[in-house]
Amino acid sequence: MMLRITDQIAIEEWELVEQFVRSSGPGGQNVNKVSSAVELRFEAERSPSLPEPVKRRLRRLAGRRWTKDGALVIQVQEERSQARNREVARERLAELIAKALVAPKRRIPTKVSKNQKRKRVEAKKQRAEVKEKRGWER
Repeated sequence: MMLRITDQIAIEEWELVEQFVRSSGPGGQNVNKVSSAVELRFEAERSPSLPEPVKRRLRRLAGRRWTKDGALVIQVQEERSQARNREVARERLAELIAKALVAPKRRIPTKVSKNQKRKRVEAKKQRAEVKEKRGWER
């Protein structure tokens, strides 16, 4: 079973490593007995599925979840069931990769028009005049 992101990009099962650990939080006695929390590890740096620009954007988006060896680690322990935590982790990975697929728009630098500069200076002069009239009479 593979994790499909788009029609062109799909993450193979061998690229994902899941580790199950005991969860904290709600669940009563179940928490002490069952390893329901999931730690999903995706070796993004070595993945043949992702183009290089997408990997760079994914690294930036991942932040602290990116390891030194180029893996993306997602931890989920919100649900009581292991299966649901697993689904949530995979959904988050898919969302993160989908965000990384979108290339940011290039910013076009603009200039402030002369008219806007003139209006700003006039407004400042008017405000200064108002404040000046507040003072004591000399």
